[in-house]
Amino acid sequence: QNKEKWDFVLVSDIHEMGSEKEIKRRKFLDELSKKGFTIKKIEDTKLFYGVHAPLDILCKYQSLLENPGRRQQNSSIHQDIPMTTRIRVVHFILYNTVTSDLEKLQDLMKKKVFETAFPLHETEKISELLKENWALWRTIFKKEPVENIRYYFGEKVALYFIWLGWYTYLLVFAALAGLVTFVAGTTVFSSSQVSKEICDANTTIMCPLCDQKCPFWVLSDTCTYAKVTHMIDNEATVAFAMVMAIWATVFLELWKRKRAKVVTKWNLYGWDEEEEELALELINNSQHTLRQYEHSYFRSTIVLVLALLMIVVLIGIAHALVVYRVVAMALFTQSQLELLREHANTVAVMTGAVLHYITIIVMTKVNRFVALFLCDLEKPRTFYQRENNFTVKIFTFQFFTNFSSLIYIAFFLGRINGHPGHYVRIAGRWRLEECHPSGCITDLFIQMAIIMLLKQTISNIMEYLIPWISHQLRKKHKRPKKRSMMLGEEEEAEDPCKKQWLDNYELNEVNIFSLFNEFLEIVIQYSFTTIFVAAFPLAPLLAFFNNIIEIHMDAIKMMRLHRRMVPRKAKDIGIWLQVLEAIGILAVIGNGLVIAITSDFIPVQVYKYMYSPCLRENRTGMDCSTGYINNSLSVFRTQDFDLYIKVPNLLPEFDRDQIKECRYRDYRNADDYTYTAQFWHIFAARLAFLILFEHVALCVKLIAAWYIPDVPHKVKNEFLLKKHSNLHDEL
Repeated sequence: QNKEKWDFVLVSDIHEMGSEKEIKRRKFLDELSKKGFTIKKIEDTKLFYGVHAPLDILCKYQSLLENPGRRQQNSSIHQDIPMTTRIRVVHFILYNTVTSDLEKLQDLMKKKVFETAFPLHETEKISELLKENWALWRTIFKKEPVENIRYYFGEKVALYFIWLGWYTYLLVFAALAGLVTFVAGTTVFSSSQVSKEICDANTTIMCPLCDQKCPFWVLSDTCTYAKVTHMIDNEATVAFAMVMAIWATVFLELWKRKRAKVVTKWNLYGWDEEEEELALELINNSQHTLRQYEHSYFRSTIVLVLALLMIVVLIGIAHALVVYRVVAMALFTQSQLELLREHANTVAVMTGAVLHYITIIVMTKVNRFVALFLCDLEKPRTFYQRENNFTVKIFTFQFFTNFSSLIYIAFFLGRINGHPGHYVRIAGRWRLEECHPSGCITDLFIQMAIIMLLKQTISNIMEYLIPWISHQLRKKHKRPKKRSMMLGEEEEAEDPCKKQWLDNYELNEVNIFSLFNEFLEIVIQYSFTTIFVAAFPLAPLLAFFNNIIEIHMDAIKMMRLHRRMVPRKAKDIGIWLQVLEAIGILAVIGNGLVIAITSDFIPVQVYKYMYSPCLRENRTGMDCSTGYINNSLSVFRTQDFDLYIKVPNLLPEFDRDQIKECRYRDYRNADDYTYTAQFWHIFAARLAFLILFEHVALCVKLIAAWYIPDVPHKVKNEFLLKKHSNLHDEL
């Protein structure tokens, strides 16, 4: 049978006749009827109102926007209006219809007059196709049916999937490069000269790592840690960081080309979102007064100040995490458990990373609230403008939430903690953490690995399980029991729409942020894959596996667990492109800083070319980094310890009174503990490398951007021909 088509369904509780809510509901539905809408009511445990738009509204839309060149022709063009267009137009009118009390649907929902409004999932061929060929786990390696997605969910969702698919495809190359770097690191696992020296240093006595219960210790105890560090921190990493800077540019340039092709095929290249919104406003109300653009410097200043305040709060949270690690380290080293005492540093780093993950989850909610509040202050003119403003703010806040503690570990840890006899302390009591003698990069590696793994596993499981469980609960909860039939009573025929409407109502709610959340999640992941990738070469590989699952999880959520999204037109991914370009530049700076500051690459090179035994004796078979570890440790006289240090007599082979001096990682003189000339040499080399690396990488990025045109020549020629033929016809 031919089912009636309903564009939207409004849901309301059953209110008493004559109550305020019932009157408001009637007023709203009357306004819709005046505009020519057909309304159908079905009663269940709630009231359902199906809304069907009159043809003339949709014809107006088509003649205003879709067929400017064919206005003179007959009206047969109006027969076939895509469902996505219908839903979009009806959605706009529903949310912008004003009752006689000057209330819109949004206000009525706040006052609980209506509970919700949603478009229906279709039962037609296309939705069955999508369910069978796309929204199933077994289709994980099939190509995405982009055209079908577009006809069902609109261009915006289709572009999201094209972009995500393209990003995932290009991640293959980044993941391979990362894997090669990591494997290259594992081959030098035991052969690195620096880690050999650490493993052989069984007579090098190091200064205690904490104040109370830490003994002097031997450098060779940390042999494994040193090997792991040199697995991550070697020459291959520098090349990999450079490759990733180029990869980020190439990815964006190729995406621009892909997008130009797709949008031209859809005939949306010259589409204008502002014109679309104006047309919808006029169709909804022909007396509509135009709201013009405004800009207030006062309002912008307030927004800027509040945004900066929020960033300060986020950095404050990162400081709190640092304090946690310092205090945890002090407590773990005084613990009764020997295992905890020995691995105090690693345990503190790991628990710190888990805590960081929890703050990310909590602050995401807070950030969203603050960003929305700031958007309301700005009073943007159109929905698109509001969305762009919101995107920039929330991304900035999320960036600081995710990265401020990584920035501390990468660039400040172990550089601001003073030296034995003169440690920097929090509240005059707790000593700041130090780096391991073989460098800080492993701490960064652990932190990145934990956060990426937690984000990708837990967040993905929650993202799928929560909608699935809530859908199952709604199913159980909403269905009323069938009443038993009495003898001789005839069963009344159930309305065919009722089941479909109820099924859709039981699905999870979607809102304007549903797609936004998916974008934000992937863009933050993109930041992890590019910004500190020098410290964690496996990031692209993790991202690749995550995305393959993500694409199908999103498909299943959209088709099977969530109500249908309101289809929206779009010709690109919006302001996210600028956000990705900004991340590309941050990636060059971030990786340059990681290699120059966090890694031991520069100190080793300075030692090789300025201080190594190769310079004094010309031995060809000798590794020039021989003696590096001894050179990088300074000497401290134990009589100069400050009052806080109480060294226990835990190690039987050492007599505490016989140890006159211990070693620590720094370049300081033995007599007055000032910096040596070598410290300043290394400092200058770090700066020089940073400037060189960033300029070279940025130049390569610019060359890549120039080399790959944004718009393919085919697309350009297509437009050229169109212009030519139009002018020719006019002539």
